[in-house]
Amino acid sequence: MVTIDGVVIRASVDRVLDLATDVERWPDILAHYRWVRFLQRRNGGGTVEMAAWRPFGPVRYPTWWVSEMTVDQPAREIRYRHVRGITSGMDVVWRLTPGADGVEVTVVHQWGGPPWPFVGGLAARVVIGPVFVHGIAARTLAGLKRFAEEARP
Repeated sequence: MVTIDGVVIRASVDRVLDLATDVERWPDILAHYRWVRFLQRRNGGGTVEMAAWRPFGPVRYPTWWVSEMTVDQPAREIRYRHVRGITSGMDVVWRLTPGADGVEVTVVHQWGGPPWPFVGGLAARVVIGPVFVHGIAARTLAGLKRFAEEARP
């Protein structure tokens, strides 16, 4: 399963990188995040626990995962390796590329699926990736874009 989400944010690359790496602040600025907390900090990243809602009309489905987060400031990349939760084993990379119209942010999720015999890969490609992963990533990028472009501190 591979999902790719992207957005152009009209703000400085430093501002976008700061917002993208300040994950503990996300529940304050992104309504679909329930909580985000570091379980262990290391070099601007560490082990981070995240929980978000995936809305389906008036119904919200709770999601939860733990990732190993690494930040490569010079490359303007943030990487996650999901280590707990249904998406354990998923690799995620955020790439920030400055351009004439702002910062292009691309988020790529790659995963073989849960270890369910016969249906794990299918569940990842048909439901988990397009419905949950894309649904949450698209909301995250849209929310960070709104916040960054409003020029708040």
